[in-house]
Amino acid sequence: MSQSQPQHIRSISEYHRLMQLGKPEHPLISVVRFEDVRHPDTSDALTMVLNHYSIALKRNFGGKMKYGQQVYDFDEGIMTFMAPGQVLRIEWEPDKEVEHTGWMLLIHPDFLWNTPLAKSIKQYAFFDYSVHEALFLSEKEEAIVIGVMQGIIHEYRANMDQFSQAIVISQLEVLLNYADRFYNRQFLTRKVSNHTLLARMEDLLAAYLASDALTEKGVPTVTYLASELNVSPGYLGSMLRMLTGKNTQQHIHDRLIDRAKEKLSTTDLTVSEIAYQLGFSHPQSFSKLFKAKTNLSPLEFRQSF
Repeated sequence: MSQSQPQHIRSISEYHRLMQLGKPEHPLISVVRFEDVRHPDTSDALTMVLNHYSIALKRNFGGKMKYGQQVYDFDEGIMTFMAPGQVLRIEWEPDKEVEHTGWMLLIHPDFLWNTPLAKSIKQYAFFDYSVHEALFLSEKEEAIVIGVMQGIIHEYRANMDQFSQAIVISQLEVLLNYADRFYNRQFLTRKVSNHTLLARMEDLLAAYLASDALTEKGVPTVTYLASELNVSPGYLGSMLRMLTGKNTQQHIHDRLIDRAKEKLSTTDLTVSEIAYQLGFSHPQSFSKLFKAKTNLSPLEFRQSF
């Protein structure tokens, strides 16, 4: 399929027109059914950049999805989350009719204006997850999500008054908190796969630290590790916090400090030389991190031996 240029969708009304839906009942919030969506008449892939939040609950996705080598075991419905500015790419398989069903909630950031959710919505890490890191729902969980979405529909279709926005915002917060709970459940039910991912990350870090990459490229970044593991940075961080209580950056720092302790205790290299070998441009940054992690300066640690 050809690589189409991203099409910027600047409003919910524009999205409705592109998907051949009727005019939205509210300019800043809409719930649509996938049964009503009519994709543009093109054989090319469709690439879009949305200016609104999108929370989708899909059925009949058109195939199994895998995490690592493990097929997902929840097949009732899947949820995906997108924030404004993210790129959405849709591809259609030739000669294959797939009738997606489900719901999609669209929220323009202006609807959240002057509410606490305008800021707190950015704290939900799953808006940064990739499509293959979708939330798989049990039948009971799906019923809960649909119930909340139907409540949002009922409220914005009613006569809008001074309470309407606050009520919809509160329902949206309930939906996001349920998603947070369900994702935690998903991390737990896929514990074996997640521990495998953790082991792969540790091996990747060990190989990086043992090579010349530190002096050539510097300290490994969260983005680098996530890319090598084929997951998004947000998903990797959430998984690690669930398993270990630490985020990805903390894991990187822990391994750097382990490496530094080894060099401080077994070599005569100066602190500055060790700092440069570990990828730090400034020895002061290394010493500050070492003190924060061990409550000792590098020299104090060396003297303890």
